[in-house]
Amino acid sequence: MFKEKNIWNKAEGKTTPEMKYIIEKPPKGDRVKRFLEIFAVILKHSNYRPILEQYVKISAKCSRCSVACHIYQVTQDPKDIPCYRSELLLRIYRRYFSLEGSIYGRLFGGYELKEEDIDEMAESFWKCTACRKCVLECPMGIDHGLLTHLARYIMAEMDLVPRALLISTREQLEGKTRNTSAIPWIGMADSIEFLEEEIKEMHGVDVKFPIDVEGAEYMFITPVSDWLMEAESLMGIACAMSAGGVNWTMSSKVNDAINYGLFYSDAILKRNLLVIAEEFKRLKCKKILMGECGHATRSAWFMPTYWEGGNPPEIVHCIELTHKLIKEGKIKLDPNVVTERVTYHDPCNIARQSRIIEQPREILKSFCKDFVEMTPNRSENYCCGGGGGTVSIDEIRKYRTSVGGRRKAQQIIDTGAHWVVAPCANCKKQFRELMEDNKVDGELVGLHDLILKAIIFDK
Repeated sequence: MFKEKNIWNKAEGKTTPEMKYIIEKPPKGDRVKRFLEIFAVILKHSNYRPILEQYVKISAKCSRCSVACHIYQVTQDPKDIPCYRSELLLRIYRRYFSLEGSIYGRLFGGYELKEEDIDEMAESFWKCTACRKCVLECPMGIDHGLLTHLARYIMAEMDLVPRALLISTREQLEGKTRNTSAIPWIGMADSIEFLEEEIKEMHGVDVKFPIDVEGAEYMFITPVSDWLMEAESLMGIACAMSAGGVNWTMSSKVNDAINYGLFYSDAILKRNLLVIAEEFKRLKCKKILMGECGHATRSAWFMPTYWEGGNPPEIVHCIELTHKLIKEGKIKLDPNVVTERVTYHDPCNIARQSRIIEQPREILKSFCKDFVEMTPNRSENYCCGGGGGTVSIDEIRKYRTSVGGRRKAQQIIDTGAHWVVAPCANCKKQFRELMEDNKVDGELVGLHDLILKAIIFDK
């Protein structure tokens, strides 16, 4: 559904890849009518209307957000300014769904939604990584990331979704494996035995991955990618839980925290969360523990919205728990293991609202001798360039790494760090590709990868 082409970049005096949205099989029928019908239904059954009513009454065109957008900083294309993109959707709401706009339109005419407008939105809203850094700069407080999500939600109901996201979501919801990578449980069980053997060889202790333990304090759920591509993160988390004496379990039935609904559909977001909730109730656990993934954790934070029966569980990120165990003296880390320079990337989904900011830094500073910050950092960090689900679309890798990730690549270079810590499954994939494509020296790891190296077990 996407292709790339090179365009001349006036600001930098060279060509850069552009992402172009291609509809391989346009939906049948009147797309304009369908778009408006879906928009109307979403407004009726959600709380988007009060937000949109506020936004259409204030200016969304000052372009101050351009200084925060990592995409616009590279392309210098006015169509990549966040408020330009948001206006594509707001003008539709203003004309067809606000009282003043609908009356004015019937009496005097004005803007009318056309097929080419839908094509422009389909292209524009998938360029946005929904990192929401622009929100920090908007003087009127407009959440352009939220508007990106809403526009994608409408288009998802029209089947205008990147194939990679659609296929992964379908496998998680309807497939036999119930995970986005289509890995059968027997394969994961084999991986567990291998990881336990690896930990035994590294540290000389038996660390187990408990499975389907009823009544555990924490039900741990992590992105399926940790089982294959980020095994060191998974082993590090298991070691931290073991050393800290945590009562935890994993599930053999729900083993993927990835929730692509956060990127394009409230309906899919809800369905994925309800699957987790059902398993949590079956195992009779007390809290949900999330692995190293920004979007999976932010998705889980929506659990109280959809929880049925009252008393939703507390959602705990593994970094928060590890930080607590270190502060209590239950986890000890060797300060002489990690000697190279270390820097930390704040995943947008857990840092933009300052939810998980200082804990990872305090952990790293407790055992890493040479820690340096990227600039800017914390809630004002730059997106890795693969946010909003775009990292899953391999067809646009060149665009992601040369445009979306260029600002982040330069941040890494400026730190001179060897270890680049990014505690997020999507960020990890994007970082490896942008570091390779931009020839950035260094090694990408999760935070618990370094904990795995430095943890000290009492034998």
